[in-house]
Amino acid sequence: MTDPLAATLDGASTPAAPPSSQWRDVWRQFRRHRGAMIALVLFALILMFVLAGPLLWRIEATHLDIRARNQGFSWPHPLGTDQLGRDMLAQLMAGGRISLAVGLTAMLIALTLGSLIGILSGYVRALDAPLMRLTELFLALPLLPLLLLMVTLFREPLARTLGPAGGTFLLIVLAIGATSWMQTARIVRGEVLALKERDFILAAHSIGTPPIRMILRHVLPNVLSPIMVAATLGIATAIITESALSFLGLGFPPDFPTWGRLLYDAVDQMQQYPWRVILPGMAISVTVLSVNYIGDGLRDAMDPRSRRR
Repeated sequence: MTDPLAATLDGASTPAAPPSSQWRDVWRQFRRHRGAMIALVLFALILMFVLAGPLLWRIEATHLDIRARNQGFSWPHPLGTDQLGRDMLAQLMAGGRISLAVGLTAMLIALTLGSLIGILSGYVRALDAPLMRLTELFLALPLLPLLLLMVTLFREPLARTLGPAGGTFLLIVLAIGATSWMQTARIVRGEVLALKERDFILAAHSIGTPPIRMILRHVLPNVLSPIMVAATLGIATAIITESALSFLGLGFPPDFPTWGRLLYDAVDQMQQYPWRVILPGMAISVTVLSVNYIGDGLRDAMDPRSRRR
C-alpha cells in the first residue's frame, strides 16, 4: 500500500518543469527589456540572413571570378568582391552559418560539461573539493595560448582523418567547449548549494528519493534559469574565440569562409579596401552584442526579485 504521507511529500516537491504561467511571466518580463527585444529582432534577422539568404542569392561563396576581383559595390555584387573575385555577400552568408554553428556547438559542449560538474560538485559533498580544484586549475590557465597549442598539435591529424573542413570544425568546437565550461560550473554549483537547503529537497530526502531521481527531477529543473543565461552568453564567447583563431590564421582553411577568416584575408589590403574588414567586423559585433543583450534580458526576466518589481 502506498504511504499517503510519502505521496503527499513527493507531490509537494517542485515539478519537473515550471508551469506555463511562470514561462508567460518570464516572457512578459523579458518584453519589458527594450534592449533585449531589439537584440532578439536583430538576432532573428541575422539568422534569416545566413540561413535563408542563400536561397535568394545563388552565387557560391567559393566561386572565383578573377575578372571581377576587387570590385566595389555594384548590382552584380552588392557588397563588392575580394582579391580573388569571390562575392562578399555570399561569403558573409556562408561565414555566418559556420560561425554560428561553431558558437552553438561549442556552447552545448561547454554547457554540458559545466552543468554536469556544477551539479555533481554542489550535490555530492565528496566531489566538491576535487571538482572545484579542477575548475580553478582551468581558470588559471592562459586560455588563448592553450587553444593555439591545441589547434597547432591536432589540426593536421584530424584534417587527414576527417578532411580539412570537418577536422578543423571538430577541433575548434571541442577546444572552445573544453576551455569555456568553468563559469557555468561555478554558477550551477552555487545554485545547487542553495537549493539543497530548500524545503522540498529536504522533504524528498526524507522519503528516500534516490540521488539520480533527485538530481533529474528536483535539482536540474530548478537550475535551468542560470544554465539558459549561461548558454546565451556562451554563444557570444565561442563566436569571438573562433573569430580570434581564424584571424590568427589557425582556424578554417581559406576555402571554408568564416567571419574571422574573412577578417584575416582582408588585413593585407585593409587600407585600399576597408569595407572588407568593416563588413565581417560589423557582423561579428552585432551578433555578439545581440546575444549578450538577450542574455541580459533572460537574466532579468528569470530573476524573481526583478519580476516582483
